[in-house]
Amino acid sequence: MERISATTLLPDTFYGTRDDITEQFAIMWGQIKAPLIVPLLRIAVLLCLTMSVMLFIERVYMFIVISLVKLFGRKPEKRYKWEPLKDDVELGNSSYPMVLVQIPMYNEKEVYQLSIGAACGLSWPSDRIIVQVLDDSTDPITKNLVEIECQRWASKGINIKYEVRNNRSGYKAGALKEGLKHSYVKQCDFVAIFDADFQPEPDFLWRTIPFLVHNPELSLVQARWKYVNADECLMTRMQEMSLDYHFTVEQEVGSATHAFFGFNGTAGVWRIAAIDEAGGWKDRTTVEDMDLAVRASLKGWKFLYLSSLMVKNELPSTFKAYRYQQHRWSCGPANLFRKMFMEIVRNKKVSLWKKVHVIYSFFFVRKVIAHIVTFVFYVVVLPATVLVPEVEVPKWGAVYIPAIITLLNAVGTPRSLHLLVFWILFENVMSLHRTKATFIGLLEAGRVNEWIVTEKLGDALKLKSAAKAFRKHRMRLGDRIHLLELAAGAYLFFCGCYDIAFGNNHYFLYLFIQAFAFFIVGFGYVGTFVPNS
Repeated sequence: MERISATTLLPDTFYGTRDDITEQFAIMWGQIKAPLIVPLLRIAVLLCLTMSVMLFIERVYMFIVISLVKLFGRKPEKRYKWEPLKDDVELGNSSYPMVLVQIPMYNEKEVYQLSIGAACGLSWPSDRIIVQVLDDSTDPITKNLVEIECQRWASKGINIKYEVRNNRSGYKAGALKEGLKHSYVKQCDFVAIFDADFQPEPDFLWRTIPFLVHNPELSLVQARWKYVNADECLMTRMQEMSLDYHFTVEQEVGSATHAFFGFNGTAGVWRIAAIDEAGGWKDRTTVEDMDLAVRASLKGWKFLYLSSLMVKNELPSTFKAYRYQQHRWSCGPANLFRKMFMEIVRNKKVSLWKKVHVIYSFFFVRKVIAHIVTFVFYVVVLPATVLVPEVEVPKWGAVYIPAIITLLNAVGTPRSLHLLVFWILFENVMSLHRTKATFIGLLEAGRVNEWIVTEKLGDALKLKSAAKAFRKHRMRLGDRIHLLELAAGAYLFFCGCYDIAFGNNHYFLYLFIQAFAFFIVGFGYVGTFVPNS
């Protein structure tokens, strides 16, 4: 009897089964492609092009406004009255307003000394300032260290209060709200707020308080952020590019045109009367700062942004910390938009033009559309047209508009223009996370109120300690792997291969490069690359 080899039977069986599955898939794809996939993809392209045009118009508008502001020199000192506060011989220091400085913190072991030291070093009459440390720490060692630090400054004659709560109800908003309830706060006119990693210069109050004293319609003076670790790695450089656009363009334009912008939650000075009139701090979203700003604006209060006043702070230097931060910054505004939409519409104290600005420009385009269109268009829909060549994307939508938007975004950080391609790829990757967070906020889904304090390294930013932190980060395989990013990378890679084999759209180079970026982030290596300059 002739022996039958399994090695000859198995391949034939395997290939036969494979051919059957491929043929069935091709038949199924052909049946649903024309009546279902093509129309849906065309609708998706149309919606994405519409959103791209909306974002393009918004970016061009802000570029024109910021150009006019710079051209005509509309400095804050020209728009609002400002003159230095002077001593009064008869009244003495009582002629100066009473200022409260709040520092909310939670297990900030690495940075608590920096912020407390900077706050206690602020130049202001010593009997007209109160430093209030709001410590929600759950780590007893950290809590003890913070209390000892406060006692140390108190022994030097600084009027510093160490306040703790029994719980973390309301997170940061709850801490700030409780802080304002203390009896000694009733004598204060203004409150300066600094997160635990922020280090204001000694003249911070002398440059901000006069605007509030001489302009009773102003409720908030916001300073700009300056990053102490921007050059630490490629990821921090990408963050710097995104945040610089926010501060140099978005905040400046809002301040110059509508006297409204989102409070950044730190490095700002509020008029306490405005906080009270707006209803105080609320913890209904994870963006309590933006919530307060919108409510105060609806009461008719005006805001001022000082681009020339910078406060040092730290950028997240691990991808895990950055993801948590971006979830909060994307989910919170979308959820606030949902909660405040009708409140803004029904408001009778502000003009129709300002309501349109807040609803359309501030919330809808910048906080919702900007995230969704980046991911849906450039990561999902555009690659899908490779698989469905019947649907075409016009060149102006696929190339020209995104190129112009990218260049306009890059004006905030000229020193990083050579990193522009890396920034585009990184922003496209992060758009997945931001889009997911945006929908969670709009739909009030599971993680809508998730609040995880951004990890800070403080003195560990020195090269040796930072390298140790990176090694620790790389050792945790579970923290490194991000399945959604890997899935998106696999999808883009497949589309790129399909474009080479069967397509005619010639997007394969973009698809492969973007897929590679998703894989880098998916495997957790994004924070380990350090740029040369």
